[in-house]
Amino acid sequence: MKTNSKPQSPWLMLIIRCVLFLAFQSMIALTFLLNGSPAAWSNSAAWWPLSVILTNLVCLALLIRLYQQEGQRFWNIFQIERQFIKQDLLFLLGFLVIAGPLGYLPNILSARLLFGDPQIALDLLVRPLPAWAAIASFALFPLLQGLVEIPTYMLYVLPRLEDRGMRSWVVLSLVSFFLSAQHMFAPFIPDARFITYRLVMFLPFAILVVLVMRARPRLMPYIAVIHVLMDMSVAVMFLLVMN
Repeated sequence: MKTNSKPQSPWLMLIIRCVLFLAFQSMIALTFLLNGSPAAWSNSAAWWPLSVILTNLVCLALLIRLYQQEGQRFWNIFQIERQFIKQDLLFLLGFLVIAGPLGYLPNILSARLLFGDPQIALDLLVRPLPAWAAIASFALFPLLQGLVEIPTYMLYVLPRLEDRGMRSWVVLSLVSFFLSAQHMFAPFIPDARFITYRLVMFLPFAILVVLVMRARPRLMPYIAVIHVLMDMSVAVMFLLVMN
């Protein structure tokens, strides 16, 4: 793929989600602090869905602009290539058989290993929010994740780093790592167990997705739908615990 973007833009997009998650959480913590909260950072952790939503909006705007700079249209990545529909759907069926356990088991096993009980990790991650915030998170969080997260790493960063002459295994490792590592900052809780949990819980799944998307980038519209549905299961929890 020929690219005309600024030389540093793939590197920026590789790390920007981590930076923005932390920046938006810091802003939320500052709001709590200015309102007299004695546990501003702890309180800000509950609002990580909002940080993710704001990050995705920023990243979406950046992706649209970066694609425009290359003479391309970002939204075209979600077009289905009709001549491949049958074989792509069959491939996705096999993908889901593997992806299901890889997305679920490391989450549960790492939480059990680190905390003794997966519920402890879940309670740190999903905390009560006001009804308006929980409803907004339910509506926007899964949709924006599906539109932005995988395209950022797999369709923007990965091919452009490879175009710069980097070895494929290095690029695949970097993208897999950052796809997983970004979760350490959503939310960022300064606890070694929680940081480790968030780092490793999606790492096997991230590696699988990177390998699949590198081999078949045309799967993006299907992966986006699957991603939205996966994150809806998380978004439902916001509603269940809302104030």
